[in-house]
Amino acid sequence: FSSRRRHTRSSSDWSSDVCSSDLLLFAVKITGNIFSHNRLTLHTPQSILNVSRLLKSLPDERNCPMKINEQYHNLNLLENVTYEFLGRDGETHEETEPILVEHMMDVYVNERLTMKLVCIPQHLTELVLGRLFTEGIISSAEDVEQIYICEFGKRARVILSKNKSGQSHEENEDYVAPTPTCCTGNRVLNDYFITDQPMTPVTPVPWKKQWIFDLADCFANGTPLHSQTWATHSCFLACDGELLFQCEDIGRHNALDKAIGYALRHNIDLKKCVVYSSGRIPTDMAIKAIRAGIPVLASKASPSAEAVAMAKEYHLTLICAARRDRMKLFTGNNPTE
Repeated sequence: FSSRRRHTRSSSDWSSDVCSSDLLLFAVKITGNIFSHNRLTLHTPQSILNVSRLLKSLPDERNCPMKINEQYHNLNLLENVTYEFLGRDGETHEETEPILVEHMMDVYVNERLTMKLVCIPQHLTELVLGRLFTEGIISSAEDVEQIYICEFGKRARVILSKNKSGQSHEENEDYVAPTPTCCTGNRVLNDYFITDQPMTPVTPVPWKKQWIFDLADCFANGTPLHSQTWATHSCFLACDGELLFQCEDIGRHNALDKAIGYALRHNIDLKKCVVYSSGRIPTDMAIKAIRAGIPVLASKASPSAEAVAMAKEYHLTLICAARRDRMKLFTGNNPTE
């Protein structure tokens, strides 16, 4: 046991600093069985006794904050591409401009491949947290013990806390039919960790028109990638008129999940927040806001009829066509001024 305390490092490991005790704890938490992992084999009575002693000596991790290990840094967001410009008047010439890079990331939850995300490689932890939350896999940040993202941003590994890892779903390795969750082609590959808890109405809060106009100003003033490519959606998170976070992504769903994930990561109470999105609001966007408990959802674009009906049913204040000088209040309470 002692001679194998530190396992062999590889690009697929949880992190660059994981010891065998972490793996032992992970083995017991996830399966409750005796198995081998990364050259660490538990098959003797003495090994089992060592595990038992180790677990008794560790603190109760339910009271420990979520651990985040981000190995990626400054991944390419843009790529210069040359094309032929063709004008109606017959003009032709060659031009080069930056375009977005599509980034693909596999998300493993308790060693089970659970999601495939297509995004831009920025704020990846926030994206993973937000997506887990809005898909109903977690109900709060406390349900996550650890998130690790590899140096290439291609793989995310999530350990759920003990009370979330033992769902009552039937144990099997079969995937359900792939279900799209965004126009970018994101997929949830199985429903093993989804809790199936029903949505509950949000609690309305007072809001001011000026808050929405200020967020519309932020969008109109431009975001870095959109200003260069005209190819991103953006999302803005605010509370009491103060901008807390803004982000961009290929898809509007990703951008909203990043804003929600940022709030979870930084212990921001989403029940007091206003979110402004650049994208249209169909039911799946409304569902994300309702599941997050966000009381006010605003958008530059338009909603669907079904999203309006859902917002009304769940007491979501829904504001669309929100521009610098006007907005449309579809559901919810009127502004305080």
